[in-house]
Amino acid sequence: MNRVRCLVLNAALGPLDYKVPEGMDVGPGSVVECPLGPRTVIGIVWEAERLAGTEVPAEKLRPLRGVLPVPPLSAALRRLIEWTADYYVASLASVARMALSSGGALKGPATMTEYRLTGGLPERMTPQREAALGALEGEQATIRELAGIAGVSEGVLRGLVNHGALEPVEVDCDRPYPPARPDFVEIALSAQQREAADIFSNAVRKAEFAPFLLDGVTGSGKTETYFEPVAQALRMGRQVLVLLPEIALTENFLHRFEERFGAPPVLWHSSLKSTERRRAYRAVSEGSAQVVVGARSALFLPFRQLGLIVVDEAHETSFKQEEGVRYNARDVAVMRGHFEQVPVVLASATPALESLQMAESGIYAKIDLPSRYGGAQMPTIEAIDLTEEKPPQGMWLAQRLVDGIEARLERGEQSLLFLNRRGYAPLTLCRNCGFRYQCPNCSAWLVEHRFTNRLACHHCGHEAPAPKSCTECGEPDCLVACGPGVERIADEVAERLPQARVFVATSDTLNSPGRAAEFIAAVEAREVDVIVGTQLVTKGFHFPELTLVGVVDADLGLEGGDLRAGERTYQQVAQVAGRAGRGSKPGEVLLQTRHPDAPVIAALAAGDRDAFYSAETEMRREAGAPPFGRWASIIISSEDDAEAREAANRIGAFRPDVAECMILGPAPAPMALLRGRYRYRFLINARRSVQLQQVIRRWLAAIDHPPGVRVAVDIDPYSFV
Repeated sequence: MNRVRCLVLNAALGPLDYKVPEGMDVGPGSVVECPLGPRTVIGIVWEAERLAGTEVPAEKLRPLRGVLPVPPLSAALRRLIEWTADYYVASLASVARMALSSGGALKGPATMTEYRLTGGLPERMTPQREAALGALEGEQATIRELAGIAGVSEGVLRGLVNHGALEPVEVDCDRPYPPARPDFVEIALSAQQREAADIFSNAVRKAEFAPFLLDGVTGSGKTETYFEPVAQALRMGRQVLVLLPEIALTENFLHRFEERFGAPPVLWHSSLKSTERRRAYRAVSEGSAQVVVGARSALFLPFRQLGLIVVDEAHETSFKQEEGVRYNARDVAVMRGHFEQVPVVLASATPALESLQMAESGIYAKIDLPSRYGGAQMPTIEAIDLTEEKPPQGMWLAQRLVDGIEARLERGEQSLLFLNRRGYAPLTLCRNCGFRYQCPNCSAWLVEHRFTNRLACHHCGHEAPAPKSCTECGEPDCLVACGPGVERIADEVAERLPQARVFVATSDTLNSPGRAAEFIAAVEAREVDVIVGTQLVTKGFHFPELTLVGVVDADLGLEGGDLRAGERTYQQVAQVAGRAGRGSKPGEVLLQTRHPDAPVIAALAAGDRDAFYSAETEMRREAGAPPFGRWASIIISSEDDAEAREAANRIGAFRPDVAECMILGPAPAPMALLRGRYRYRFLINARRSVQLQQVIRRWLAAIDHPPGVRVAVDIDPYSFV
């Protein structure tokens, strides 16, 4: 073969043909360096028959410049890239880029220089140097990464190197990971767990595609159950991928994994240092990384010998990517299992309705764990009607909930208050003139954070110092916090129960695996009496002394017109309720609500999951909503509102007339301005028989847009803002 077709990592370009120089060995999946104009770009050799391209005469072909020293991408991974691009109406190049997610790993074996503290001090101490020395205790990384950790400039750290306070260390980028041992510890499983584990382990032995839905109540030991097929894959020399929805969950999982297998798994998430990413990537591609635990992007790692995929908390909406390629990791994981011919386990206490429907239709095998492990009982759940049991003026917690926390304090037990709202208050306004503080980049109010004394936008990250007087009318001391966030609830607990030790657990306070580990250690050491947290604390944590869960506003998720609001609220509240009574002591859950008769709240209070899912299923069926129909969104955005509106209207003018397909819009998005871009949306609702992706591709292909306009397609959307 003296010519090849390459997929270059540029979404604007189609496949390109190149000449293979004499003596160069390439085949499908090889990662190569391709000339493109005066530049050299990375490409992947692809099967020519699978990529449409223009046939270029042989004499006009330019030769490849080199083959990168990484194993070729497997045929299964190439098929996954094609499927993902096709299903989610994305370019092949943008999906393929996710499979080559560590540029450093593509360069081959290497060493690099990292730095660590020596214990010495510089002759002249400055506030920045002092801050750096305090922040970098026990850290080792590159100068750039250490500067990020310490919050100082790279120049400050180079000064510390010159003074001998930091020393260079030569690191082998590809040093092997300690091996996990499948029989390190034998875990005693219940009869239910053993039966489920045997089914999964047999599927691993058969090395065939088999999708499972592991539906187990909170505390039923789903993790220990799927550890058995993990052990079976290790015995066979196969690799395992475990997907978790949140980085904050990894520390708890790592601890349990290391106890079972004698070594930690290989991590993959956005907070890894560049050296850790290249080490993990190369170990995965060479087959030495046995078990990878990661966020959704780990799905596209180039595994050499995959034997099992597990998606934990598979119902979680954070598995849906909302930028770039808008894929759902739960569904793509099943497809990767299909192409790799390996079993896939979707584990959840509150499965997505789509997953339950797949089980109902026989596509997934459903495995149930209906009771908690070790005889622990499910908590009792009661609703507190806030229209009858009103909190005191200016407070947010009903007296019955405060009494429950106080009773736990007296018994030395722990409580958890859940409110899915970060910061102190969701809205700040001026008492004098009514001015509301809004983000300059988004159609969103700025949220007050009293811990940092800042106003912040939770959509684009914009921050500003909290003003002492109104920026509109100049009146001093007139700003009013409207509504509660977790910080305000923590303040109320401290005011009403001053003896309580309170910890606020949000993505602001648990923003790294290290901080998550400190939080877990503090709770397990009983140094915390009351946890006040957002959705981060609804899953994955096991605290035996936590016996009371209070949901501050059970109605919050039902607002805003989200088409999955009922299901999402049920899942979130059921998950946080499952944190109570996981040990030998009974648990209690109190739901504060203004709508105790709402179907979701009534089902939660009655503990009747089946009735809720049955009603939700019928409602979706009547509406033609997933899983019985198809949804897609088209989002048009520009930094110029008129340009975005004109582009949206032009697309609307060319809308196709397709039977059994309803196209709504264009309309301004609920979040009409996001990160400085004005946004318009279409919502498409179609029967399952409609070739939706094909309809959208043909529709959009015929329309040109100005350079400043972006058009994004979201298949199976979860966000409607």
